[in-house]
Amino acid sequence: MEKTNEQKTREWAVDKSEATGKNTDDLASKFAHIKGWGIDADPENEPTYPMKHYNGADHQRLNYERPTQQPRTVEILHSNERPGLTAVFGTSAPPSGLSGKLRRHAFKYSEGNWNHWLTLILADRVNMVEGIVDDIKKGHFPNIIAERGWTAEWKYNKKNFIKNVAIGVSVAYIAFKLLSGKRKLA
Repeated sequence: MEKTNEQKTREWAVDKSEATGKNTDDLASKFAHIKGWGIDADPENEPTYPMKHYNGADHQRLNYERPTQQPRTVEILHSNERPGLTAVFGTSAPPSGLSGKLRRHAFKYSEGNWNHWLTLILADRVNMVEGIVDDIKKGHFPNIIAERGWTAEWKYNKKNFIKNVAIGVSVAYIAFKLLSGKRKLA
């Protein structure tokens, strides 16, 4: 006769109550009506049980040999909350141009500060524009309409697309007028 999961859970809970100091039999009976409750309580049915075999050497895990430091060939920006560089870091896109200046400014702030994250978001947007300008300098004219997904937006979501274009044109017009117009003194 095969035992149900509920029966296995109750047996396991009763057997293990001494180790936890809690009366888990009460818990098993209290929550047995919930489908799937205690499904991971049976060690034979749980592939990750036990997750760690305690060997008494937990205090030694901090004493490890640091990996060889990756050579620093470009400028690396890192959190001011860390004393040094991590052993391995990315070098594919070093900071450059206006976006690089913004990133350098962002890393003056702690990661818990909104100035850090908002400046990094702005730097990403500026970097996108710099990339388009760089493509044009190299003779490659990007298909911005396809790359931004506007053809799919027009095909599947015309109403929202028209609204977004109208808002964008309005904001650009107002910004242009404010920046280029002569202001009259009242």
